[in-house]
Amino acid sequence: MSKRKIVHPDRDAAFVTGAYSDGVVAGGFLFISGQASVDFKTSTFILGSIEEETARTMDNIKAIIEAAGATMDDVVKSTVHLTNIADFDRFNEVYATYFEGIKPARTTVQSVLGEGICVEIDCIVKLPHSDED
Repeated sequence: MSKRKIVHPDRDAAFVTGAYSDGVVAGGFLFISGQASVDFKTSTFILGSIEEETARTMDNIKAIIEAAGATMDDVVKSTVHLTNIADFDRFNEVYATYFEGIKPARTTVQSVLGEGICVEIDCIVKLPHSDED
């Protein structure tokens, strides 16, 4: 099996956040690592309200998906970690605006997250022009 690394288009090469790739293409799918409210141009975490962090996180996910040649409508599964499950409705209101038509399958849990962030999201994306449909 071959794999291809996908990098957030604004990521500074010196900004290392861990031993993982932003995304990996394999088997006709794009697997996106947990993303957060990061400004990749300045290499900093941007803390804010659950709505603000969700929007920035989803924008980061969208950028990685587009770098792989797909769209948000190609997302088939996501996993969401919230530091406070009481923020679910406010998170969900912003999250829903990123998808048209059929929404992805999703798991949402409360978790302890680093860097003081409120939300972390990972996704699985079915690439539209994959040889392995």
